[in-house]
Amino acid sequence: MAQTIPSRPLIGITCELGDGDTFRLHRAYAEAIESAGGVPVHIPLIPRRSYLDAVMSRLDGLVISGSQSDLDPDYYGDEPLPLLGAVVPERDRTDMILLDIAEETAKPLLAICFGMQSLNVSRGGSLIQDIGSQISNPLKHEQGARADRPSHYVLLEPGSLLAALAYGDSVKVNSTHHQAIARLGADLRVTARASDGVIEAVEDTRPGRFVVGVQWHPEAGFADDTFSQSIFRRLIEATLIKRELDDVAGI
Repeated sequence: MAQTIPSRPLIGITCELGDGDTFRLHRAYAEAIESAGGVPVHIPLIPRRSYLDAVMSRLDGLVISGSQSDLDPDYYGDEPLPLLGAVVPERDRTDMILLDIAEETAKPLLAICFGMQSLNVSRGGSLIQDIGSQISNPLKHEQGARADRPSHYVLLEPGSLLAALAYGDSVKVNSTHHQAIARLGADLRVTARASDGVIEAVEDTRPGRFVVGVQWHPEAGFADDTFSQSIFRRLIEATLIKRELDDVAGI
């Protein structure tokens, strides 16, 4: 009897608002998902719960992507500071709804750069609005071109998933952000920091939940970097495991 080959998991990826009323997404996100064994599905910025419920019901996992915008500080109860960047309400609302659905349904989740900041705020955390003006002796976290160039090291928390994937306690990553996590959100633990103390990664504290946030861009280096590849492969593995468990439970 022929062996049944499981269908490739569908992984949603949030878009950005582009020029001329367009939705856009850097190709590296989709290429990294496909290379890891998933099927990338672009999610446009339509912040309606009924629409996003329908989309998420068909997805196995979710990637909250990076963005050139900043999250509106109103979401974490702060006033805007002078170096806050542009805010895109459609992006903020879409992310928050998607994160709420992912939390309710326990969908495996990878949150990247801006996405990690949105994840933290969705859990009741807050942000540093501008690293350069708000912390002492910071590293250069906005490296500029090229975006895929490893820029600085991050120290990985022993026993974390990321430390296991990196086979060590530190890794050099790219860096294209000026905001960072301040107050940590619920059910998250810090699993990587830069040498200046900036939080570079978080993971969910609850057993059986795959929720990983990274401040760098693993999709930008996935073609040549085994650590980046392992992050996306682990996301795909988590979706397949959840699918099997849901089948057993009759969900």
